[in-house]
Amino acid sequence: MKRFFLFVIFIGVTQVNAQINEIGVFLGGTNYIGDIGKTDYVNPSDLAFGLIYKWNKSPRHAYRFSLFHGQISANDLDSEVPGRYKRGLSFENTVTEFSAGLEFNFFDFNLHSLEQKMTPYIYTGLTYAVYDGLFFVGKNPKSDSQHGTIAIPMVVGIKSNITPNLILGAEIGARYSFADDIDGSNPTNENLENQRFGNLLSKDWYVFTGFTLTYTFGEKPCYCFD
Repeated sequence: MKRFFLFVIFIGVTQVNAQINEIGVFLGGTNYIGDIGKTDYVNPSDLAFGLIYKWNKSPRHAYRFSLFHGQISANDLDSEVPGRYKRGLSFENTVTEFSAGLEFNFFDFNLHSLEQKMTPYIYTGLTYAVYDGLFFVGKNPKSDSQHGTIAIPMVVGIKSNITPNLILGAEIGARYSFADDIDGSNPTNENLENQRFGNLLSKDWYVFTGFTLTYTFGEKPCYCFD
C-alpha cells in the first residue's frame, strides 16, 4: 500500500501542467461502532493520523487518495446499554487503510483564484483496511492473524484556503467495513464458532474524525474544455 501511495503521488507530480495537486496530512481521532462499548456514532477517543493526496480536476471535484492509521478501542463499562455493561468486555485494535475515490465540493473551490474560499464537501470511494483479527478467550481478546477487508468510506467535511497554498479542513468519516471480527465478536476461524456473540448479521464500523492540512502545488488550471 505504501508503494502504491508513493506511485500515486509520483503520477500527480508529473501532471502539474494540467491540474492543481494537493498533498498533506490528517490528524485526529477514531471511534468504533459495533457489538462492544458505546453506541455513539461520533466519539473520537484514540489517536489517528495519515497522508492525503488530491488531484483537482475541476472547482467541484477531485480524485483523492489517502493512507490513514489509527487505534480503535471500546469498553462495555462505558456503555449505557445494561446488557453490555454487565458483560464487561473490552478490546483494542489498530487499523491501517488505503482509500481512493472522489471528493465533491458543494460550492466552487477554484484554486485558480487567490480569494479566500470555503466549501462543504463529501467524499466516498473504496477503502482497503488491515487490522488484527480478534477473538475472545473469556474476557481476554486475542489475535489469530492480520486480516484485511474492503470498506466503504462516507466522509463529510468543510475546508477553506487559509493562505494561497494551504488548505485547512475538518471532516468526519465513517467506514462501513465488510468485516465483523475487528472487535472479536465474530471470529472467522470456524474452530472459534462457540466464541461468537452479538449481532452476527451486522458488520463493524469505525470513524475517523479530525483535521486536514494540505499544500497546493503545480501550474494553476484554467478548468476549461480542451
